[in-house]
Amino acid sequence: MTHCLAYAAHEARAELAPLSIERRALRDDDVAIEIAYCGVCHTDVHYAHNDWNSTVFPCVPGHEIVGHVTAVGPAVSRYKVGDRVAVGCMVDSCQHCAACESHEEPHCEHGITATYNGRDRATGEVTQGGYAQHIVVREAFVLRVPEALDLRFAGPLLCAGITVWTPLSEHNIGQGHRVAVVGLGGLGHMAVKLAVALGAEVTVITTSPGKADDARALGAHHVLLSTDAQAMKAAANRFDFILDTIPRKHNVNPYLMLLGRHGKLVLVGALEPLEPIHGALLALNNRSISGSLIGGLEQTQELLDFCAEHKVLPMCELIAMQDINTAFERLERNDVKYRFVIDMATLRD
Repeated sequence: MTHCLAYAAHEARAELAPLSIERRALRDDDVAIEIAYCGVCHTDVHYAHNDWNSTVFPCVPGHEIVGHVTAVGPAVSRYKVGDRVAVGCMVDSCQHCAACESHEEPHCEHGITATYNGRDRATGEVTQGGYAQHIVVREAFVLRVPEALDLRFAGPLLCAGITVWTPLSEHNIGQGHRVAVVGLGGLGHMAVKLAVALGAEVTVITTSPGKADDARALGAHHVLLSTDAQAMKAAANRFDFILDTIPRKHNVNPYLMLLGRHGKLVLVGALEPLEPIHGALLALNNRSISGSLIGGLEQTQELLDFCAEHKVLPMCELIAMQDINTAFERLERNDVKYRFVIDMATLRD
């Protein structure tokens, strides 16, 4: 085992503070990684605050991890010391169920091991995340970061990026598709960038007129104000695909009315009950609604490679580890464009 410095939530809603934690000794198929940068996800805030009543304290958040390999186990064949690598929201799964064999590890029939607040499959110990100097992860769950990606800003691709990439990829979005993105936060801004890079005609749907310039700066072709009843009526049946990134309970019926024949709406933000959905809006135009989590390892590597080729990166604000509590407060006020990333070199200070 090795010791490293981390930042942890010691109890619900307490400020994160330094903590010395242990990382396991290398197993045969393990990769040790010095963490260079770690993205800050709203899920980190939820776990630190125990909003879902499932947090085991102390809790070291962080599942948007990028860094360099410092050591490998004897059975590791894909990585060597010095390689640029990444770790996302999961660090293990059963690897033998139908979902895992189909490269859909997030849907593992036996449950994934989350990067933090999960349970190690071998020992049962609670996993600790990326707000730390280093981490040890099974080789199969380590991803390669292409040289063309700026390591400082690659972290959020492992959560916000893959969350929106998966439905865009699975629905074969590309040239000729009319796509709408509902909401322009951490998820929404990545959805706009990726859909544009795929060749779609992209509209941002927002309640805020002030976001119109931001949406166009990100590459959106059009902006639709959902508070403008006439504009919403004029947009009826316009879109082939809608990606709904709103992170809370809301009414999806107005968005369903914007879908054309065989149109699809995919929820990637709200992980809670929605307001009632009118069945007739699904029957008309043969519309459908579905949800999507993150993506599997194969899809995540595909995303990293695509972003390197097309020069797609999230917009990030780089912060010091010591500023994490202020960042959490700002996240709760939606005061960030569009993701925070921690420079882990500051942890040594």
